[in-house]
Amino acid sequence: MSSGNQLNRNVLTKRHKWAISFSNKVKSERSAELSSPPGYSCQSSSIHIDSSRPTDHSLIVKKSWDIALAPMKQIPMNLFIMYMSGNSISIFPIMMVGMLFLRPIKALIQINTTFKMIEGNQSILQKLIYFVGNLLCVALALYKCQSMGLLPSHASDWLDFIESPQRIEFSGGGIAF
Repeated sequence: MSSGNQLNRNVLTKRHKWAISFSNKVKSERSAELSSPPGYSCQSSSIHIDSSRPTDHSLIVKKSWDIALAPMKQIPMNLFIMYMSGNSISIFPIMMVGMLFLRPIKALIQINTTFKMIEGNQSILQKLIYFVGNLLCVALALYKCQSMGLLPSHASDWLDFIESPQRIEFSGGGIAF
């Protein structure tokens, strides 16, 4: 038993070169021993504050035009999706048409939150282009619905709402004796 305790004490007291003892040292002494990681500078002059840097106006204008033209850039992809989904009435084309409607309508509802960060003299024009682009996407969705036969565009689609005419004369067959 005593040899086991002796072995445990030797293991506990033996220090390896990579071991760090966290007992009985003040934090300032430990930080003086450890070197700084690569790329770290202790000089306070190298601290960079992003808010002190002036914002580049041309970058803001470029970003705002990218946001404004985003619906126009989606039109070719929407056309490809419309072509690939076909005109049959099944789950895949219905889901595609639903997304063709849903995305631009959500974008039109959230137009002010989209352009909240953008200010300037061109923001009205950018909002107008964004609005027109989303309206074009809605028009594409309506065209797809019409080509699938989902829109009531023929007179035969409205037959349920037409009242049947009142009969003036009645005729009946007779029995010959």
